Amino acid sequence: MREEIKRISDEEIARQHAFARQVRFHPDRPQTYYIVTFGCQMNAHDSEVLAGMLEEMGLTQAAEKTQADLVLHNTCCIRDNAERKALGNVTWLKEIKKERPEMLIGVCGCMIQQADMAEKILKRYPFIDLAFGTGNLYRLPEYLLEAIENRDRVIRVDQEASTLAEGLPVRRESSIKAYINIMYGCNNFCSYCIVPYVRGRERSRRSDDIIREAEALVSSGVKEIMLLGQNVNSYGLDSADTLSFAKLLRRVSETGIERIRFMTSHPKDLSDELIDEMAHNPVIAPHLHLPVQSGNDRILHEMNRRYTREHYLRRVQALRSAMPRIGLTTDLIVAFPGETEQEFSDTLSLVEEVRYDSAYTFIYSPRKGTRAAEMPGAIDPDVASERIERLIAAQERITGKILAGMNGEIAQVLVEGASRRRPNQLTGKSGRNINVNFNGDAADIGKIIPVRVTGAGSNTLRGEKEV
Repeated sequence: MREEIKRISDEEIARQHAFARQVRFHPDRPQTYYIVTFGCQMNAHDSEVLAGMLEEMGLTQAAEKTQADLVLHNTCCIRDNAERKALGNVTWLKEIKKERPEMLIGVCGCMIQQADMAEKILKRYPFIDLAFGTGNLYRLPEYLLEAIENRDRVIRVDQEASTLAEGLPVRRESSIKAYINIMYGCNNFCSYCIVPYVRGRERSRRSDDIIREAEALVSSGVKEIMLLGQNVNSYGLDSADTLSFAKLLRRVSETGIERIRFMTSHPKDLSDELIDEMAHNPVIAPHLHLPVQSGNDRILHEMNRRYTREHYLRRVQALRSAMPRIGLTTDLIVAFPGETEQEFSDTLSLVEEVRYDSAYTFIYSPRKGTRAAEMPGAIDPDVASERIERLIAAQERITGKILAGMNGEIAQVLVEGASRRRPNQLTGKSGRNINVNFNGDAADIGKIIPVRVTGAGSNTLRGEKEV
């Protein structure tokens, strides 16, 4: 049975705007802020909302975190390394705070939403002034005002994470492309994943709210929108009056946006309706991120992925039958508890069969509170490292061949700016989500233009602008 969605009332959002005004005119408020973001695109968009609220409160973004009056760490906990990195980054500021005791240090996001993490913060990190979870991000104005007025720590974690808040300000990082969250949370409970426990159960935003946000972005000049959710394929399944994801894509495409992307898609929910919409809607980018995690059926079962290798390959075949030039990317986990050499070989063979444009590869990381963390059969770290090196090498070889095979093709590139490595060149992403560097004019920035591919690097393309 679906969990009932709790929507934050308009009155509560108005209350937070009132707190924001009080902070704005408070004589002791911080003047500048800096947000450090860890994790996925959803965290990146959450940081844009946090920045929007802080600027509504009168703060301006500092050039460096050491110069900011408020440093806010928006954290990830999907892997142990991400959590350790976040806490290490926070601890590094302890010495800066000794020199600047007026500096406020905050921690928010998925890591804080974990059970017992608030207590850990209170005991081990006394220099942290502000901490709150994913379920009460919208209450930042209230918490910051409390911290300023009481000159005391504010640690707030709402364990009721299944909330939806509309009407929050957003400071977009780019004027060319933008994120829109279409849903929050996850119902899948993969055995290795902490996300359902820190992001809550699935809840879809109202389609009309999403369309209004998209229309506003188009009016502001945005060329590409990425729709975000833990599993966008199940959008609308929690509400009788909400569109399917495929129908939502069609409505967003009718706003005048030039390109749509989305992630992440769960293979078990990839419908024929969605594949058909992708194939026949030219606004949708010819790219799909379809995490497989493993190529072995027993491991997939233990992961609670709820599909088999065969089912996954049939979905890949359906995608490529409808869109022969679609770019596929994926996520892969090696060294899941009990994984044998043969089971790992099944993952290698799947990669060879599917031939992804690229893949995000990870060594399994146990997360407290998940079922996999209690499973026997931990893999020796040296074996895990050797396996992931072999997997990366295989994928790099495949990526190299795919990119080399694109020589002479015309790529539609959204030009984002100057290349970091070659400042005299422009760079952008093709429809298949591959970086392309080429000689062009500054006037091309912010446009989708045709670029002829002339060569390839290890994971990028080189090209010449078509005239």
